[in-house]
Amino acid sequence: MATAAKEQPDALEAFRSEVQDWLAANFPASLKGKGGAMTSPYGADSAGPEGTAWRKALGGKGWGTPTWPKAYGGGGLSKAHAAILNQEMARIGAWNPIGGMGILMFGPTLLEYGSEEQKLRHMPAICTADIRWCQGYSEPGAGSDLASLQTFAEDKGDHYIVNGQKTWTSGGQWADWCFALVRTDKSKKHEGITFLLIDMKSPGVSVKPIQMISGMSPFCETFFDNVKVPKENRVGEEGQGWTIGKRLLQHERTNISGGGGRMAAAMAQGLVATAKEALGTDAQGRIADPELRARIAKFEMDWRTFLLTTQRITQESKAAGGVSEVSSILKTVGTKLVQERSELLIEITGLQGLGWEGEGFSDAELAATRGWLSGKATTIYGGSTEIQNNVIAKRILGMLDHQ
Repeated sequence: MATAAKEQPDALEAFRSEVQDWLAANFPASLKGKGGAMTSPYGADSAGPEGTAWRKALGGKGWGTPTWPKAYGGGGLSKAHAAILNQEMARIGAWNPIGGMGILMFGPTLLEYGSEEQKLRHMPAICTADIRWCQGYSEPGAGSDLASLQTFAEDKGDHYIVNGQKTWTSGGQWADWCFALVRTDKSKKHEGITFLLIDMKSPGVSVKPIQMISGMSPFCETFFDNVKVPKENRVGEEGQGWTIGKRLLQHERTNISGGGGRMAAAMAQGLVATAKEALGTDAQGRIADPELRARIAKFEMDWRTFLLTTQRITQESKAAGGVSEVSSILKTVGTKLVQERSELLIEITGLQGLGWEGEGFSDAELAATRGWLSGKATTIYGGSTEIQNNVIAKRILGMLDHQ
């Protein structure tokens, strides 16, 4: 579909008709507009049989990852065809149920660094979301200084024996596989790190959920006790893990920024309507509080500017071959805007925005409180703001450390 001949207007319109017919036959009307609500670790499957059927239909078609190669389970669509698919899905309130770390971080990295055998083995299940992935990076003594990690993989010929601990493993209690950074050489810091794929059902793997201030437990401590990992599960060469791991973090930071996916959908929900409902309107139909009205207007301008900048940078990055250090800028700005919106939402709803449980609070109000609290972590995970500022200073502005 990516050929020049098929990019002609007639061919594109024919594809639009194909998409419309397929969506009419496969997207359950009962799920219209509910994509942003699919916040459980099981995504669309939490919506019951219809959600699962929708995930399997879109994933089986390859349209959950429309521009990824068909050979690995993607749709093989050109950008123009993918844009039409997105337009038609948005038009009827359909949403993409294929997500998670496999899509947002690991998949793009495997496409770049994985062997052909690894791509054929893992990518199809990523494209259908049949397999869930988690990330084994941070450790109790290696957070911001990730390269200090000590989880060790001992070479045993055709396999490694892994021992150590990871923390802040998002979704570790639900994941089927883990992409992890481990140390294979204790004499070197960055060059001693290797990228491994670990089956979470392997003997010796255990997880312990961490309860957050928001009341949720999306993260885990993960323990590896003499875990056997075949060498065929190593991505790249020994010692190449730091390079591969940094590339994956660029994908993660772009998504954490809020420039796309579920977070963008949540951010798009208007503050104006919420403020009008909570505070009333003036004679001209505007938010009654002029100061709050001005703050919301400024926020929405900043958010729209950020989205447009993200779209431009994404297009430039794709043209240049992938994400870059600019992802640190997106992460820094995007997470700050996410937190700012949460603060505004709490202010708008007043005491109703401080509910935790019990009667007198709507589900939306309780969700806003938890979102406000959990959002505090966005400027920490995926690389803290301080780390991003260092990346921006060194890699983008060309500033060097003074000795």
